[in-house]
Amino acid sequence: MDEITFRLAGDGADLRRLVDLYDAAARWMQANGIDQWKPGGKDEEHFRLRQKDGEVWLAETDGRTVGAFELWWCDEPAWGPQPPVAGYVHRLMVDRDRAPAGTGRAMLAHAERRTADAGRAWSRLDCVSSNPRLRTYYEAAGYTVVGEQRAKEGNDGSRYAVTLLEKRLAR
Repeated sequence: MDEITFRLAGDGADLRRLVDLYDAAARWMQANGIDQWKPGGKDEEHFRLRQKDGEVWLAETDGRTVGAFELWWCDEPAWGPQPPVAGYVHRLMVDRDRAPAGTGRAMLAHAERRTADAGRAWSRLDCVSSNPRLRTYYEAAGYTVVGEQRAKEGNDGSRYAVTLLEKRLAR
């Protein structure tokens, strides 16, 4: 298996890579009947703002970007006010043409290590409730469903339900 390495995203070309990854993932979802992300739904400014409020990570193999994810330190829109006990994984994106098998799980594991290293006991995420395949993927990675939020509002004004999942991290 190709070695996957991680680094924090910078500006410029990294922001463009993030937008390209997002758009490719959105096109794949649409082609596979998954009503979730839309091409053009996130721009460079979105990822720049996420860098200010949290962390944006790139996964690389042989110098090529093969995936990315966001790690937030709070997520009130989905989880409400919470004590600082968790890291929140968002926008797990894989380049389906280049990523070696297991890239998604490797990114989750990296997010979990980073969260534990920050002294937080939980890794949390949400997924749109209309995507049971994604829910199954996260459950197979050790996440447990802990709730449902029926009326989350997207940046485009759309409303959708999300399933809340969490995983207790080893100390």
